[in-house]
Amino acid sequence: MVVAAKNMSTSPPRPLPPNIADNAAALLREHQQIIWKRTDLLLSSLLEFEWALGLLLALWRSPRTWNGANSSVHPHVWAAIYLGGAILVAPILLALLRPGRVLTRHTIAIGQMLMSGLLIHLGGGQIEMHFQIFGALAFLAFYRDWHVLVTATIVTAADHLLRGILIPESVYGVAYASLWLTAEHAAFVIFEDIFLIGSCVQGVREMRGIAENRALLEHSYHDVEKQVEDRTAELKSAQAALMNSARTAGMAEIATSVLHNVGNVLNSVNISATIVADKLRLSEVSTLSKVSEMIVQHKPDLASFLTTDERGKLIPDFITDLAQCLGEEQSSMLGEVQSLSKGIDHIKQIVAAQQSMAKKSNVRTSVLPASLIETALNLQPPGLASDVQLQRHFADVPQLMLDQHKVLQVLINLVANAREAVMVRPAGKREITLSVGIISSAAGDRLRFQVTDNGMGIAPEHLTRIFSHGFTTKKDGHGFGLHSAANAAKEMDGSLSAISSGMGHGAIFALDLPVNPVEEGVSCKI
Repeated sequence: MVVAAKNMSTSPPRPLPPNIADNAAALLREHQQIIWKRTDLLLSSLLEFEWALGLLLALWRSPRTWNGANSSVHPHVWAAIYLGGAILVAPILLALLRPGRVLTRHTIAIGQMLMSGLLIHLGGGQIEMHFQIFGALAFLAFYRDWHVLVTATIVTAADHLLRGILIPESVYGVAYASLWLTAEHAAFVIFEDIFLIGSCVQGVREMRGIAENRALLEHSYHDVEKQVEDRTAELKSAQAALMNSARTAGMAEIATSVLHNVGNVLNSVNISATIVADKLRLSEVSTLSKVSEMIVQHKPDLASFLTTDERGKLIPDFITDLAQCLGEEQSSMLGEVQSLSKGIDHIKQIVAAQQSMAKKSNVRTSVLPASLIETALNLQPPGLASDVQLQRHFADVPQLMLDQHKVLQVLINLVANAREAVMVRPAGKREITLSVGIISSAAGDRLRFQVTDNGMGIAPEHLTRIFSHGFTTKKDGHGFGLHSAANAAKEMDGSLSAISSGMGHGAIFALDLPVNPVEEGVSCKI
């Protein structure tokens, strides 16, 4: 386009490619048609004006003539009316019905020259009237078609020659005119023609240059437009690929989040399962089989064996102690199995929640917020209470409608991170404070879960990044836990924030959620 713009002032390179040359020729013809049609209407209107001017001239110079005592209208008046009208009929009709045609241009040129000759005749052949010829030729040059000037010159020369021989008074104002006078007038006309024809040729050359430059610009425009379309198609393809990649990445992120959250719960599930397995392996049930064998062996004399034999006398007390021991084992294993069942149920809910994300549906149930903190603590590895000083600050918050599994997902992450953060401190100085309560904010009342630790703290430059996907400061960390917790908070129309005074000063994590009171008729309670 820059090259085409430069060529606006200079002629474009030759030869042009065939398609551009054809377009340039079409544009040139279109421009010429506009000029020809406009000039047809202009010169046909000029003919009407000249006809009216001729009529006024005839009425002014010789309106009437006398023959003795009789007076009549001068022939010049009739010539102005009828001859002038006859001259302009064909040019006007063609200008209206066939504008822009070759025949129309030449007809108007002939009409202009004949009308000029009539005006010269009506003016008595005075020299001043001959300037009408030069003016008419100048107007005909508006066509930018030198062929029209040739036609006009031939008509003028023939008119002057014939009238100069037959009626020289009408053209030269004298009774006799030599051929040299006609030649002199023709020479003046030809002299003007040289400049006018040169002007027409130059005008057409400039029009052709403009048309060629416009064709080049249009060709460049179409090339650029095609390039834009190609680039747009490429961008759309790239956008589709990026959307597919984003979808794949999103699916991978969801899978990673699920695995991370499941992994947190599996730690406690695995420990509970190990404890149950150890208790079963070391259970006193095996000694019961030995007692059973002794009873079977002494079945015929069982009564005397239990009353007289030293070993038999111990069996009742042993069975009593064994029953108490087995009861304690059963109670302990039931607790571990319940913890195991809660962990498995939480894993199922994590997977189900992630599967239902596409439906954007949140399952809320009536639950005591404090109980969710206790559940999150129970799902931590055993020994948390012995390794860390736990402080609970629970306000009197009634049951609320919460998505308990997403809340648990966040709390488990926060408690696990707090436990890892305080383990850098010596035993006895590790503290985690868990609190829940209602706070007031600009958006209204909010339920706040808060986990505070006195652990390693967070560097100021990391506070704005800790919730980003993949960001972690741990050597064996993956950067998925806090990111998925923040996403879960957003899905519940809440927020997850962090505060820390710097390294070594601990950290505070707060989960803020909307307060949704329990609706009447809701019976699902946790």
